[in-house]
Amino acid sequence: MKRLLVALAMISMVTAVSGCTTAEQTGVGGAAVGAAVGGLATGRTSGALAGALIGGTAGYLIGRSADHPGYCRYRYRRHGHWHYYEDRC
Repeated sequence: MKRLLVALAMISMVTAVSGCTTAEQTGVGGAAVGAAVGGLATGRTSGALAGALIGGTAGYLIGRSADHPGYCRYRYRRHGHWHYYEDRC
């Protein structure tokens, strides 16, 4: 029964994000993975919430960059830190 409920929850999540942009889809996926990793690493709800926040933000930013066709993401090192920007390929 528990596996059935998990499967139904996963199907409903996939259906819910099917109409979203790439950025929104990767944000939801990043939040799910972040919550799982944060919860498993700390064993607490606060760890899962922090992981969901970090994973969702990272997933959204990565997906947003994929929504710009014809643009590439570049990085350069300046003063010991990496800087990122997007420009035409």
